[in-house]
Amino acid sequence: MTQRLSFHDQIQRNKVKSFFLIGIIFVFFIAFGYLISQILDPSYFFIVMVFATIFSLIYVIAGYYNSDKISLASVKAKVASRTEYGAFYHAAESMSIASGLPVPRLYVMESEEINAFASGRNPEKAVICFTTGALKKLDKYELEGVVAHEMSHIANYDIRFMTLTSVLIGMVSIIAQMFLRSLWFGGMGRDRDARAQIIMIVLGILFAILAPIAVQIISFAVSRKREFAADATGVKFTRHPRGLADALKKIKEEHVSSRETKHRFSKAMAPLFISDPFKRKISGLFATHPPVDERIRRLEMM
Repeated sequence: MTQRLSFHDQIQRNKVKSFFLIGIIFVFFIAFGYLISQILDPSYFFIVMVFATIFSLIYVIAGYYNSDKISLASVKAKVASRTEYGAFYHAAESMSIASGLPVPRLYVMESEEINAFASGRNPEKAVICFTTGALKKLDKYELEGVVAHEMSHIANYDIRFMTLTSVLIGMVSIIAQMFLRSLWFGGMGRDRDARAQIIMIVLGILFAILAPIAVQIISFAVSRKREFAADATGVKFTRHPRGLADALKKIKEEHVSSRETKHRFSKAMAPLFISDPFKRKISGLFATHPPVDERIRRLEMM
C-alpha cells in the first residue's frame, strides 16, 4: 500500500528547510566579511558589514515595495474583466474564503501557454496574474488548484522571504566586489608574515569568486522548497490535490510539445511563475523550480 503524504508535514518540512538554507547564506555572509576584514584590517569588519547591509537593503527594498507594479508591468498585464473571466474570480473568491486571505487583485497576461504568478509585499497588496492560455485550458478544479498555489505564496509571505534572500545575496556580492577592488590599492594588513599574507589573500580571492555562486545556488534551493510548500498549502486550501496535479500535467505536456517560447517575459521573473516560462532544461542545483514529475508525484500521494 502506498504511503500517503500529509500536506501539513510537507508544509512544515519545506518551511524548516527554507529557513535552514537562509541560515547558511547568513553564515556565508558573516564568514566572508570576517575573512576579508582579517586580510585587510580587523577594524574593517564592522565597516564592511554595515556598508554592505545598507547598500543592499536600499537596492532591494525599493523593488520590494513596488514588487506588484514591477511584476505586472514586466509582463504587460491587464486587469482581468469579471465579465470575461468569471471563473477566475470565482476561484479566487473561493480560495479567499478557504485561506482567510483578502481576495487579491486579478490580472491577465497574453500568452497561449499555461502559467501564473503571484506578487505583492503582503496579502492586502497581493496580485495574481494568469496567462490567457491558462484561463482557456484549465477546468474548474485545475483553475482552483493553481489559484490556491498562488495564494499559498501570498499566505506564506514568499515575496518577503525571497526579498530577504535577495538582500543576503546582494550583501555577499557587494563584499566580494569590495575585496577584489581593494586588491588594486594594496590595502592589506601588515601584521603577519608574507607567507601567511599570501595564503590569506588566495583564500580571500577564492571566496570572493565562489561565495556569490554558492549563495545563488542556495537561493535556487530556497525557491524550490517554497514551490513544494506552496503546492502543499494549496492542497490545504482546496482539499483536492488532483486539481493542481492535473494542471501540472497539462503544463508538462506543453513543455514537451512547445518548440519555442514566443513571449518576452523577463528572466528575473521566472522564479515567480508556477512553472519556468522559458522551459529551460535546467535540473539540479541551478533549477528555480522542482521537477514537475516530482511535484505531481507528491500531490498524488496526498
